[in-house]
Amino acid sequence: MRDRGRLGGARAPVSAGVTVAIPVRDGGQLFARTLAALSRQIVAHELLVCDSGSSDDSVAVAHAHGARVLEIESREFSHGGTRNLLMREARGAHVALLTQDAEPADEHWLERLLGGFTAAADVGIVYGPYIPRPEAARAVRWELEAWFASLSPDGGPRVERLEEHERALPAIELIGRRGFFTDANACLSRAALERVPFREVPYAEDRVLAIDMLRAGYRKAFVPAAAVLHSHDYTTLQELRRCFDEWRGLREVYGWREPAAPAHLARQLRGALGRARRELIREGVPPPRREGALAAVGAHELVRLTGALLGSRADRLPAGVRRRLSLERRASFVRLSLDRPPGSLSTISTQEETP
Repeated sequence: MRDRGRLGGARAPVSAGVTVAIPVRDGGQLFARTLAALSRQIVAHELLVCDSGSSDDSVAVAHAHGARVLEIESREFSHGGTRNLLMREARGAHVALLTQDAEPADEHWLERLLGGFTAAADVGIVYGPYIPRPEAARAVRWELEAWFASLSPDGGPRVERLEEHERALPAIELIGRRGFFTDANACLSRAALERVPFREVPYAEDRVLAIDMLRAGYRKAFVPAAAVLHSHDYTTLQELRRCFDEWRGLREVYGWREPAAPAHLARQLRGALGRARRELIREGVPPPRREGALAAVGAHELVRLTGALLGSRADRLPAGVRRRLSLERRASFVRLSLDRPPGSLSTISTQEETP
């Protein structure tokens, strides 16, 4: 690992209290926009970037924004391991994490994330929502808005905690809002991460961290006002592969298998179309234009369901098929044994199937 750091003279003095850390590879214009948004934050901070073999000018762009840059080989990157590296190298008592294409929505983003630690005692991890980019397709926009709205129906900060008698709950009981966490828009307590680090898993390292944190007695806070611009308009094939990866992760972490019963799939499709129809009416879209929009939503939902069914059955598929279905081109299936008594974080049992 190489550390190529320098501080830009135009930046405010770096606070010892907080670091913003970002893993990057070929971040392009979206990475530049993320760094520009960080330069407008009202909270002074250290900026730390880990580049894993970019072929574009990501390293130079990071330096131009005053970042300290760590450089690793692409083969050294892993979702959990690279974030642990960033945590070790960060100087702040709190470390905010972004992905290269998650752009803070305004200059108060970091201030609001840090405020999540004051929502209750023992908050170890804080996260905020994604706002779809203006050019996002309707189906993508509605999906993101509906999910993050469901995490806090009143729009205020929400704190999750497991009571002591709940900490041995099976992982499957924590699927959904209670166990959800995203490190694409998050802030972590260094003290908590020293006790409960990221596991070096191939996917869904943020969901696993949330389970481990909650079981260790820490609270998790969601701050709806600490938003980032973050959405993807995938092609049909890319969306299928993204959903395959997402539901394979749910199978690996929680043991969740998406039901394949026709009645369940029909309910899912009807529900998506019903929500879309209500949104179109709310937005004032005239009836002649609704049919095309509903058809697009229906196609999006069918692709999503197909990816979900395949991903949650990834353990039954040959490694070569998994690789072809994966947006990340990952062939493995790793079933995590998370259902252990509190305090047994050092004994991690995994089963990996590779080509």
